[in-house]
Amino acid sequence: MPQQPIVFDAPTPQRRAHDAETLAAEILERLTYSVGKDPIVARPYDWLNATILAVRDRVIDKWLESSRDTWRSSNKRVYYLSLEFLIGRLMRDAMSNLGLMEPVRDALKSLHVDLGDLIDLEPDAALGNGGLGRLAACFLESMSSLKLPAYGYGIRYVHGLFRQEMSEGWQVELPEEWLAHGNPWEFERRENAYEVGFGGSVEPITLPDGTIRHEWRPSEHVNAVGYDTPIVGWRGARINTLRLWSAQPIDPILLDKFNSGDHIGALQESAKAEAITQVLYPADSTVAGQELRLRQEFFFSSASLQDIVRRHLQQYENLTSMPDKVAIHLNDTHPAISIAELMRIMMDQHGLPWAEAWDLTRGVFGYTNHTLLPEALETWPVALLERMLPRHMQIIYTINAAVLTEARTKAQFTDAQIANVSLIDEHGGRRVRMGQLAFVGSHSINGVSALHTELMKKTVFSDLNKLYPGRINNKTNGITPRRWLMQCNPGLTKLITERIGPEFQDRTEALAALDPHADDPGFQAAFAAVKRANKVALAELIHDRLGVVVSSDALFDVHIKRIHEYKRQLLNIIQAVAQYAEIRAHPEREWVPRVKVFAGKAAPSYWNAKLIIKLINDVAKVINNDPSVRGLLKVVFLPNYNVSLAEMIIPAADLSEQISTAGMEASGTGNMKFGINGAITIGTLDGANVEMLDLVGKDNIAIFGLTAEQVAEKRARSEVPRSWIDNSPPLKSALESISSGVFSPDDPNRYRDLIGGIYDHDWFMVARDFDSYAAAQAKIDRLWNDKRKWNSMAIRNTAHMGWFSSDRTITQYAEEIWGVPVSKG
Repeated sequence: MPQQPIVFDAPTPQRRAHDAETLAAEILERLTYSVGKDPIVARPYDWLNATILAVRDRVIDKWLESSRDTWRSSNKRVYYLSLEFLIGRLMRDAMSNLGLMEPVRDALKSLHVDLGDLIDLEPDAALGNGGLGRLAACFLESMSSLKLPAYGYGIRYVHGLFRQEMSEGWQVELPEEWLAHGNPWEFERRENAYEVGFGGSVEPITLPDGTIRHEWRPSEHVNAVGYDTPIVGWRGARINTLRLWSAQPIDPILLDKFNSGDHIGALQESAKAEAITQVLYPADSTVAGQELRLRQEFFFSSASLQDIVRRHLQQYENLTSMPDKVAIHLNDTHPAISIAELMRIMMDQHGLPWAEAWDLTRGVFGYTNHTLLPEALETWPVALLERMLPRHMQIIYTINAAVLTEARTKAQFTDAQIANVSLIDEHGGRRVRMGQLAFVGSHSINGVSALHTELMKKTVFSDLNKLYPGRINNKTNGITPRRWLMQCNPGLTKLITERIGPEFQDRTEALAALDPHADDPGFQAAFAAVKRANKVALAELIHDRLGVVVSSDALFDVHIKRIHEYKRQLLNIIQAVAQYAEIRAHPEREWVPRVKVFAGKAAPSYWNAKLIIKLINDVAKVINNDPSVRGLLKVVFLPNYNVSLAEMIIPAADLSEQISTAGMEASGTGNMKFGINGAITIGTLDGANVEMLDLVGKDNIAIFGLTAEQVAEKRARSEVPRSWIDNSPPLKSALESISSGVFSPDDPNRYRDLIGGIYDHDWFMVARDFDSYAAAQAKIDRLWNDKRKWNSMAIRNTAHMGWFSSDRTITQYAEEIWGVPVSKG
């Protein structure tokens, strides 16, 4: 591809005014000439698109300015590779960060249009599943806010994960249609399309000097076409780019087949290419599903690296300067194949010798590990990689040989240690360990909470940590306070600003100034009023979507996250069943009214997770319709959990459920979002809960359950949990009710195996932690009845969440991993 000259003295567009009158005129102009509608007949979606386009113009001005600044300064760039970017709705985010919320609101009001109605119409970008993708989105926003020159790279999924609906309490997966009406925030970049290959063979080529170069000749190619979305930083400090790749066929139709009558076959290659970017996390229970997932990961990794190398060579003479000018970060193991791909590009396309290419590769890559779960540390069958990516498999073998030789000769590793560090798992079928590949190919490997990082050193990467000491470091996760406080909770933001001033909006740690006001009765009353207003809004949403009436004066007990056994929604709903029994047995007691709110998606092939959703809905159906409960306990499951739903639920939460089995949650970020909005956490000593305990103090959080060390000890002893169950009458009764069909009269055996797993092994410590959890919930009831104490705790949670800003996290990444200066102003 010929290099295009860089022009630094291009004219700068005239900066657009931000006043309401000018905005109203531009919205009308966009409605007429871009949307093609007369205001008299324009529908709400027309007004939404016109408003986005008017706001987007102001974004583009700063976007181009940011890009030019980077080229002029030759600053080091950060490239963040992630299979997920859960960015949510963008219009409110852009308006808030550019200071346009009120001017746009006033402009639309003059046109007899309500901004709030338009914000609710914008679809969520279906580009992620949970914490991993939302973290990536927070990080991109913080990079822009801190003026770091950065790109995010991912996949432009047509249908995302799935749209979740309920059918008789069961999860049903439907296609997410977020792109059905186009996406006004994205810009197609056909000039930066790249070919990505699969399959084929590797041919050795002897060069004139006698050295051998390898040439990969793929048997299949697809085009990767970039779509750019601007990511706006706080106060418009900088606007970075999220580039998402769309897979398109080289030849959209095989005309010879079509003309011969094979109309479907003529489109086969097109369908095969486009399948790569149709769905996030296609089920991998089949060989075809595994192949598609590998295609996805290599497709976006290869396209991104080709783009990075092109951009680098457009500005610099050769690749040897890459570690000084480029930092590539792998968000989990999904893009780990990038290690082998960059080696191939450097050696096979640019002629670098192995040793130099390996030094450069390790110099640019950093890797964040997000899990200690073996099933989440990706592995691929060697046979699949050899067939799909033969050259990369050769490179992986060569890397592995060097690593194992170093382990044997320099570190004097035993055979068992050699097996642990090997990139090839030889047990039960040969598989490539992508976590090991990411580790050995990166100069930095970080965990995402203090506990997770220490466990990583002791468990999954124990021997690699011994072989390469000092590479593992901790970078505790964070959240952007712009979206998760200022935008989703404007009432609380206004109250805080009135009490301590606006400094916290630019430096989140300044929230600590709230602490001296935590016991002020007047401030407590105002704080509680904001919370209640948010609860009223959530109660209305629950009624609109589920038809269930809940009291805004009840304690809102919230458990919203991906459905997984280690996140222990099962423990929560079992405790709800036990409480239901207690309410019916002792109606004379003064029970604290509770609304248990659940939301989250289960992976389509994860049967137990889907069964837990069904159990929650079955329990809800019984409890919510039992007149003897008198509304003291309600259970609701809100379908299709996404960013926008989280923005409604989190500000209304009184209690935040962070109850994962200790040692299994890497960090969690929901805990931080709830905390900054004044929810009190009930949780185990897992993930970032440990750091939250240190920051808010033991009197302002409800910690229960086994520690990570105790969990490991009990698993090692293979204890049978039956005695724990027999010694806890409330637990035993609840389990018997569920397993005997009390909540599933149409299918009494529906939950027998699910509950049987608790009796047989209780891998996730549901039985062992139940009594401690129930005691913590009883403590929550007592605290709730002491409103002054509760409000004080809630305010102190908000006051001490400033450290969990993603600005702090990204500053640490920039200074300690990427080597990129951070703007302090």
